[in-house]
Amino acid sequence: MTDLKKITILGATGSIGLSTLDVVARHSDKFQVFALTAHSSVDKLAALCLQFQPVYAVVSDSASASVLADKLAGTDTRVLHGVESLEYVASHDLVDVVMAAIVGAAGLLPNLAAANAGKRVLLANKESLVMSGQVFMEAVDKHDATLLPIDSEHNAIFQCLPDGRFQPTQGVERILLTASGGPFREFTASQLKTVSPEQAVAHPNWSMGQKISVDSASLMNKGLELIEACWLFHCSADQVQVVVHPESVVHSMVSYIDGSVIAQMGNPDMRTPIAYGMGWPNRLESGVKPLDFFQVAQLNFEEPDLERFRCLKLAQDSFKTGGTAPAILNAANELAVAAFLSNEIAFMDIPRVVEGTLCAIENQSTDSLDAVLEADLLAREESGKQIIKIGNV
Repeated sequence: MTDLKKITILGATGSIGLSTLDVVARHSDKFQVFALTAHSSVDKLAALCLQFQPVYAVVSDSASASVLADKLAGTDTRVLHGVESLEYVASHDLVDVVMAAIVGAAGLLPNLAAANAGKRVLLANKESLVMSGQVFMEAVDKHDATLLPIDSEHNAIFQCLPDGRFQPTQGVERILLTASGGPFREFTASQLKTVSPEQAVAHPNWSMGQKISVDSASLMNKGLELIEACWLFHCSADQVQVVVHPESVVHSMVSYIDGSVIAQMGNPDMRTPIAYGMGWPNRLESGVKPLDFFQVAQLNFEEPDLERFRCLKLAQDSFKTGGTAPAILNAANELAVAAFLSNEIAFMDIPRVVEGTLCAIENQSTDSLDAVLEADLLAREESGKQIIKIGNV
């Protein structure tokens, strides 16, 4: 039992968390759950705790913690709450692996705590690098943490690059970051003006939460992934090309100077990159069916339309600008998506809110975590004003 790797899963009730637990269950001889966390899905978290018997369970607030503690009465699981508790279970001395699957800016502090504690961080939260890439990567290097990307695209790139790094000295020319194009890939600009939240969250290939599904529909998700790729693989935005690939079979590619293109392919199932991250440098059985090339039959690729999907261009530009621009972009997008999901603004208003917020806030250096958090706060205040302004028009 002492050889079991202990894992903390941040965001256990989401799609990534549940897929991680599926892989854990397939390899109970290798992994043991140390802690599970959720925002407020108490019933789901309680059921998972009864099944996996973690040492700790963490929720966001004291009221949810009280309810969860009642549901887990008689078990050995200790219930905690709040950001400090998330950081505690992410950095605990007994933890070997941290699945960083909290959605949005809320994942930054516990993910950074895991990096500062030198853990193997399985990063499924792109916002940590979008907001504070410099601070986060410095923490990884300083504390000898192992950072492995779990987003299917970045995991694919990691597998296709020599030593997991963008190295022109080894003939790497560019990264080809694939995008499904989302549910509105073929919609006209006129059609995009009237799409509903229900349409936006119906992703054609992947099972994801509402926020990420909307980001995929607007291509903001791909913009955030582009920024994440630049930090992960030490390259510039100009060295990453987004390629729309509707089938989501090729998860990403790397192009080399000799004309070779190496691709990672597979069925669209997050258990593949999760199992790769958990087992690296070895591979684990994930439960994913092998790709049937005869069933796939055809693969299509096209350029993204930056006029219809302006969020991708805004993300590209914010990374090139640097400083706090990506943190501002991320915060504004989070509020804009929430407003769209609650029918306060239209789908095409999302880039308007983001661009308006970027223009309104002065860009600053991101040489400290405090600067990042201050930019995030200012952006949320400003984007709230932008949403009200647009909603009143």
